[in-house]
Amino acid sequence: MILQVKQKLFKLLDSYDITDEYGNVVFTVKGKLAWGHTFLVYDAYGNEVGMLKEKIMSFLPRFEIYIHGYYVGCISKRFTFFIPKFDLDYKDWEIDGDILEWDYSVYDGQRKVMQVTKEIFRLSDTYQCYINDERDVLDAVMIALAIDAEKCSRN
Repeated sequence: MILQVKQKLFKLLDSYDITDEYGNVVFTVKGKLAWGHTFLVYDAYGNEVGMLKEKIMSFLPRFEIYIHGYYVGCISKRFTFFIPKFDLDYKDWEIDGDILEWDYSVYDGQRKVMQVTKEIFRLSDTYQCYINDERDVLDAVMIALAIDAEKCSRN
């Protein structure tokens, strides 16, 4: 499955449209005014299905993940010098980026779960998520949002 995560232009708070490979809206994401980044994720019917909340009092970037109102775990950046790395603790996934921070591969041990790729030459932040298992779609959205928010916080 392929998802496109595209930030909307000219919005006061961060918001995104997430579409499938046919252009159908799968999720919408709305930023919430708070300390640090907070994103509310809604399904195509307008039901809140998840929330990503940045923890601002931590040494390295860390984002709490809530699914259907329940805390499930967090995605946290590791200390590295050149290649960005993140961990998704509730699935024991490792997220490895490239030196330019455009491409990220997500691994469950040795098995590649998904690929997140930033599209360049776009007016807004846009990512393509290539997901092997449809059950991991919401996790892919949370990972792409966390990566983008971490970059935004740094700049």
